[in-house]
Amino acid sequence: MSSALVYAAVAALGNVIGALAVTRRAVRELAVIEHALAFGAGFMLAVALVEVLPEAFARSGSAAPALVLAGYLAVHLSQHTLTPHFHFGEETHAVNPAAGPSALVGLLLHTFFDGVAIASAFLVRPSLGMMVFIAIFLHKLPEGVTISSLYLAVGRSARQALGAGALLGLATLIGVVLTDQLGFLVRHGLAISAGVTIYVAASNLVPEFQGKRGWASPLAFLGGAAAFFVTKMILERAA
Repeated sequence: MSSALVYAAVAALGNVIGALAVTRRAVRELAVIEHALAFGAGFMLAVALVEVLPEAFARSGSAAPALVLAGYLAVHLSQHTLTPHFHFGEETHAVNPAAGPSALVGLLLHTFFDGVAIASAFLVRPSLGMMVFIAIFLHKLPEGVTISSLYLAVGRSARQALGAGALLGLATLIGVVLTDQLGFLVRHGLAISAGVTIYVAASNLVPEFQGKRGWASPLAFLGGAAAFFVTKMILERAA
């Protein structure tokens, strides 16, 4: 578990970095994170479909399809049914005061399974763990932007906004620790995480850029998927 915990800690820092970019009004960093969102979506979707799903089916057997669906539906329920206002990216408009805390609750489930995904992937093989880590780190940045900007939009302080980002990172670490302790997650965590990852990539991140004009976002999305295959080749040759 030690390798998974170290990589999860680095991924968790992505939440804090994204939150810092908002609280410090780092315009250049926010622009980079926004453009990286499409790239991360492509990388995440490729990892989930090409690598995580086949391994999840191998580990969970006939239960895998239902578990993947359960992960997908759980994130939808927590982020878009229980949460009155949610989208990935910076919030720049006034919103309902309950939006910040409710979005935090919704994201905590998702970030918990980020940790489960990293831990489960390392249990399969280190190269899969690395690819899942990269995918999760890439979306941790806009995730930190999302929660911190929501907190600021509802009138919370910069410290509280940064703390919300840190809590998301902590949930990821808890996911790693519990995966090592619970037999159910050791066997089936990868399948549930696959559903969560597919939802985040296809239903959260893609809608954030698919309505924008120009070729920059589509090319970044395709570039993320291509980068996955390059990463996969490099890791397999290094193994």
